[in-house]
Amino acid sequence: MSDQSDDEQPNPFKGTPFEHLFGGDGFDLSKMGLGGLGGLGGPGGFPGGPGGAGMPDLGALFGQIQSLMQPYDGALNWDVAVDLARKAVAQQPDPTPTAKQSDAVADAVRLADHWLDEATEFPSGVTSTAAWSRAEWIVGTLEVWKVLVEPVAEQSVRGLSGALPPEAAAQAAPLLGIIGRAVGAMLATQVGSGFGELAGEVLTASDVGLPLGARGKAALVTTNVKAFAEGLDVSEDDVVLYLALREAAHHRLFSHVPWLREHLIGAVTDYARGLEVNAESLQRRMEEQLRGVDPSNPESIQQLVEGGMFDLPRSPAQAAALERLEVALALVEGWVDEVVGQATAERMPSAAKLQEAVRRRRAAGGPAEQTFAALVGLELRPRRLRDASTLWASLRTRQGTEARDGVWLHPDLLPTSADLDDPLGFREEAAAPDSLSEDDFDAELRKLLEGDEPADEE
Repeated sequence: MSDQSDDEQPNPFKGTPFEHLFGGDGFDLSKMGLGGLGGLGGPGGFPGGPGGAGMPDLGALFGQIQSLMQPYDGALNWDVAVDLARKAVAQQPDPTPTAKQSDAVADAVRLADHWLDEATEFPSGVTSTAAWSRAEWIVGTLEVWKVLVEPVAEQSVRGLSGALPPEAAAQAAPLLGIIGRAVGAMLATQVGSGFGELAGEVLTASDVGLPLGARGKAALVTTNVKAFAEGLDVSEDDVVLYLALREAAHHRLFSHVPWLREHLIGAVTDYARGLEVNAESLQRRMEEQLRGVDPSNPESIQQLVEGGMFDLPRSPAQAAALERLEVALALVEGWVDEVVGQATAERMPSAAKLQEAVRRRRAAGGPAEQTFAALVGLELRPRRLRDASTLWASLRTRQGTEARDGVWLHPDLLPTSADLDDPLGFREEAAAPDSLSEDDFDAELRKLLEGDEPADEE
């Protein structure tokens, strides 16, 4: 046993923003969303009261909490997030789609693909169809959400240790690990809540513009589709068909533009890699926020995360990645909007009303999309959908369907934010990208439109 008194025990948080939180009044991890954990303040924890600013036996403390804390991999406890999301959707009726509904989705997608054959050179990308409940949407899109959310969450959690000087971080490593897991649990709570809200809103597997579901599986969330149809003066059959057209168009694009999926998801991971943690500025921000934290008040600690404790300033690399994501989402949604508009022009009188309803819905974004934006700084809505749709339609009118779809041949050909400022003038003087000769461009364009994937780049 050490001869040091409590007053003399070193506090590795001294002089850092954590000193305020872990100093005088104790700290209870059970109030940070880790149910079942004993309080760390008072006897056996961080001593409270006069002369009680010392540190506990970190080894014993770590062993105690490790035995109680449920293990999980990664920056987030995804079991907690999924459980919360499923409980959220269970608050409202979420019936399993009937065989009749599944057949209706399959028939709508089949008809949609037939119509789209005349609107785009890309062949069908659908290999299977599904009518999903909200809970099934959660399961069917979970793996892609992990790829999207984890990198940003991981970098944010790492900001904890970055706020400490090296000597303090070394001494407090076990406790920092515990705190990191507690923060991961809190972030999982936020993600699960947003995930559940989003499940209550999405209409299809591709509704947010990202390839969330399995390759080739066209899926509609039937309960949400029905609710969406009730707010429109359009038959539910027309709504199902219109959404099937959008879903099938998404699959054509993602199936036959092999680099596009990674281009979009890569923008999200680039955002995480571009996170630049300035320890000094982070300390100042954390000090300001931690002064208002009452360790005995669960709501105070919860507000610490909700209030943006880990919402670090965006670096130039992050800003570039976010602009790339926003423009790419607008281009995907704009292309789908244009192609579906072309396919329905002579066939579906209600299409114009449905197009406007979808445009407004996507441009505004719902509360769940705002939740994710607040959590990881990512906007899932294409602000410039109308500009992008105008650009694609103008290009088709001037140069034909093949030229419009051929832009997806190479990332260097994609319109930029500046092009969206002048959508009617895009590619007035079309040319192949610098990395391809005109002959190579023509050859690759034929491969793209015929559905053949180009050889992988080294």
